[in-house]
Amino acid sequence: MRSETTRRQLVLGAGAAGLGLLGGCGRLPWQGQSQSRVPAVGVLTSATFWLDAFRQGLRDRGYVEGQNLVIEVRSAEGREEPLPDFARELVRLPVEVIVVAGIPATRAAIAAAGNIPIVMVALGADPVRVGFVSSLARPGANVTGLTDFSERLTAKRLELLRDAVPSATRVGVLRNPATTADQWQEALGAARQLGLDLHSVEVYGPDDLATAFAVAAQQQVEALLLLVDPLTVRHQEQLGQLALQSHQPAIHSVKGFVAAGGLLAYGPSIPDLAIRAATYVDKILKGTKPADLPVEQPMTFDFVANLRTAQALGITFPREILLQITEVIQ
Repeated sequence: MRSETTRRQLVLGAGAAGLGLLGGCGRLPWQGQSQSRVPAVGVLTSATFWLDAFRQGLRDRGYVEGQNLVIEVRSAEGREEPLPDFARELVRLPVEVIVVAGIPATRAAIAAAGNIPIVMVALGADPVRVGFVSSLARPGANVTGLTDFSERLTAKRLELLRDAVPSATRVGVLRNPATTADQWQEALGAARQLGLDLHSVEVYGPDDLATAFAVAAQQQVEALLLLVDPLTVRHQEQLGQLALQSHQPAIHSVKGFVAAGGLLAYGPSIPDLAIRAATYVDKILKGTKPADLPVEQPMTFDFVANLRTAQALGITFPREILLQITEVIQ
């Protein structure tokens, strides 16, 4: 009897010990894996038109939202004021990476993020000049990603507008003075070389957009250059419709403006940049440090023209313009 009792105690003890080893910290190994925290990616932006492309880029790399990745989006809808609060909110969640678009969002993220990696989608400026990275090749710290260098393309857009509408010498420049000072200075310098007379048409919020075209008409401008900032990018479709309704030949940086009725757009493909940003996020989630990921510049640019708008405005594009167009909307 005593030996039988001892044998039973040994078996029970061994079973309990085995369960303890398998349990580890209270769960089996496969249970620990399934219940581990899914990584979260924060998005801080003033416009969300690029988000579908970013999500597609993540899906292409095996991420399934809600299964092995969470995306927390905070959009200021064309405004800057909420961005610092949104950035702090993302940090508190917390998130492993913060993806940003535009200078105000990037600045807010840097102020709040601490050591959390930040990936830029389309900065709209030279990130070295504005102090976000040490250099493009060696960004340093925790900020990397892509830049569209929109401020450096202002002169090119003005030149294309002049070539497409050679009769136009008075050009209105639709701009938000708070965010486009560098682009305005570049436009002024280019205008002197191109022999154009520029007239500032200022906008500060969405309510100013329709009024801006009335102001441009009062100033008797013959064409419009739209500078790039969160306001004009977020409301690109509305601006395209307004340009068509006011019979104003205009150029912007984004395709949506032309699709909605604007005449021309020239710039890097923001959806393509967003897809590339997903590659940065993937590498960072797998352990690469942001400082080891050089900032990329766009390699190709889209020049989009709306032929129906050109016909409505009585514009026939010169051959040198037709040769440069990469996409036509009819």
